[in-house]
This record gives sequence, structure tokens and C-alpha cells, in this order.
Amino acid sequence: MLSLADACALVAARGQLMSALPAGGAMIAIEATEDEVTPFLVGEVSLAAVNGPSSVVISGAEPAVAAVAARFEGRRTRRLRVSHAFHSPLIEPMLAQFRQVAAGLSYADPVIGVVSNVTGTRPAAGVLQDPEYWVRQVREPVRFGSGIAALRAFGVGWFAEGGPGRALSGLVATAAGNDRVVAVPLLDQGAGEERGLAGGLARLHVAGSDVAWAAFFAGTDARRVELPTYAFARERFWPRPGAGAGNTNGTGHPMLGAAVELADSGEVVLSGRLSLEAQPWIGDHKLGGMVLLPGTGFLELAMRAAEQVGGGRVAELTLTAPMLMTADDVIDVQVRVAAASEAGTRRLRVFGRPKGADGESWTEHASGLVAPGPGAAPESAGESDEGRMAA
Repeated sequence: MLSLADACALVAARGQLMSALPAGGAMIAIEATEDEVTPFLVGEVSLAAVNGPSSVVISGAEPAVAAVAARFEGRRTRRLRVSHAFHSPLIEPMLAQFRQVAAGLSYADPVIGVVSNVTGTRPAAGVLQDPEYWVRQVREPVRFGSGIAALRAFGVGWFAEGGPGRALSGLVATAAGNDRVVAVPLLDQGAGEERGLAGGLARLHVAGSDVAWAAFFAGTDARRVELPTYAFARERFWPRPGAGAGNTNGTGHPMLGAAVELADSGEVVLSGRLSLEAQPWIGDHKLGGMVLLPGTGFLELAMRAAEQVGGGRVAELTLTAPMLMTADDVIDVQVRVAAASEAGTRRLRVFGRPKGADGESWTEHASGLVAPGPGAAPESAGESDEGRMAA
């Protein structure tokens, strides 16, 4: 209904004239109805906005506005960060000059339907072409809530915010009440204009809105492409390293991939890596909402170490610290079996630390004793994992 030049003239004049006003005043949002605040709107305080059934903004001289807000103790109130008290008596000195600018523009009938935030309804023919309407738009309350209600009555369920931010998108849900609506900011700060616009339109499309994609992509090389005609096969093709790859002596064990005997002490060290991806069964063992390697897992590590040093049995095994894991964790594990004593027993310890934590200390999770004889579970294995972890 305005040429680009006339629209720029109207917007620029509005901003320049407001900026030229003396600084000061205040605007406060209050959790209240219009009827509740109206009796207190006298003198230098005005109703600036009605954003929803119980959401209003008052504006005017700071002491008077603060006094009105104080009457609603116990309600949510919030002072707005603004340079001037808009839609209040304090902006009236600029109205005469703004009226002159509005009167010098050329108006046409709107090309698309418009709901007025001055009246909260769809205006009658000729209203928007009256320069006085735009003067009222500066001074009178913004009836945003009524405007959203009018749009909902017309069957509108999708809303796109064209300003730089998301403040109005949040207000749409408040104004709509229990109605289910979709409100998307198109120029969200930080996303960039082109990316923000494309992303916002995509969200509206996913929500069910009919987006004119042909118009959006006009002048580009964008074209429709066919999707695969088969269902997506959710099969992983990422390569997995073989057990023991790169280690001194591969053991073939799914949890301990390598073993080495230290030259100067006779101690045997077995190493491996544990994760929920490689050993998904660990995820079945939870305690207090946390995933941890069960006691049977530590027993398996100990028994494999006993086999490595000559087929002994695990005579004792004590869990000293839980091994907690998340879906993304990879834990480096070492099982250390000391040289045999005169009685033929060997001290066994299980250590762990997160993968890539070079330089950090290892945590001892279990300790025990390997004794000569056929492999068997230690007597303490009958205790519950939860009880031993708590101890």
C-alpha cells in the first residue's frame, strides 16, 4: 500500500522524531488485564500495549509508572529496556511533525490482508490510507493480543516474525492461549539474514504451512531432485579396528586385546578398551541412573588375566571403585598381574582411565589374588554388585 520510497520516509521520520525527544520515562510489563490497570492510568501514565489476556505494558513518566506497577505487588512485572516511554504522553511533542510527513505520502489499497495493531481487528476500507491512522499508531496502545485473536479467527495457525529477534514469537503463544500455534522468527539474531530466513521457512514447512518455494528459489539454479525409492538402511559401514591391532601380543579376547610381560619384573600387563559401542551389554547394568561395568565384567577381566599367566584361578576379587561410563566414553583398561610369590600366588589389579587422558593418573577399580589351580569364580562373587559398590 506504500511505495518503497514512501515506506522508508514514514519509518525514518518516525524513528528520527522519536529519537529527538528528551530521554527519560519508563515502560513496565505487568501480569494483569487491561481492565485491572485502566483505573490507574491517569496523568502521565498510559496503556502502551495489550499483548495477551493477562499481559499489559504501561508507559510514561518514571515515578508515575513505578507507582502504578507497585499496586500489583505479587504479580510478575518487568521493566523494559527502552530509550523513551513509547505510546505515552511523553511522545506527543513529535506528533504534529509526524502528521505532516504522513500527509505527504501516497497510499493505495493493501495488496494482502492486514490486521491492525491499533484496533486489533481488520480495518475497514480506507482506514489505512488516512494519514491520521499512522499518527494514532504512534500514540495509542499496541493491541497485539487482539490482533493475534483476530488472525486466529480467520484460521491463521502459522506465524512468521519479520523483525530482528524473537520477542513477538514468544508473545504469540501467550496471546493464543490454549490454541496450538506455530510462531517462527525469520531474522533471529546471530544466524544471519539468509540462513535465518531459509531456516525459518523450513520450520514453517515442517509444521504444515504451505510455503511458496518456487517464489523463494526464483532466480537460482535450485531444482527438485528425487529421493531414493528404497527405505534407508540403518547399517553402519565405519571400519572397526581388529582386536589387538598395533599391540605387542594379541590375545583374541573381546575386552583385553594385548598382553606383555615386563622384562625386569616378571609382571604381566594386559590392556584393552571398553565402551558402550563395542560392548553394548554394559549398558544393561545401571545403578542410580548411571551405567557402570558390572562385577561380572571385572571378574571376566581377572579370569582372562589368570589364564594369561598360566591357567590359575581367581582366588579373591574386591571392587574398590566403580567404572562409570556414558554413551560416548571410551575407557582404557589395564590388568596388571605381579610376579609369582613363593607360594605361587600373584597379586592382580585392574586400572582404568578415559581414552586420550595421557598424563592423568589411573584409577584402581579392582584388586585380587590369582592362585594356582583350575579356573573358578572367587567365593565373594556371590555378593551383589550394588552391595560391593556401596561398600
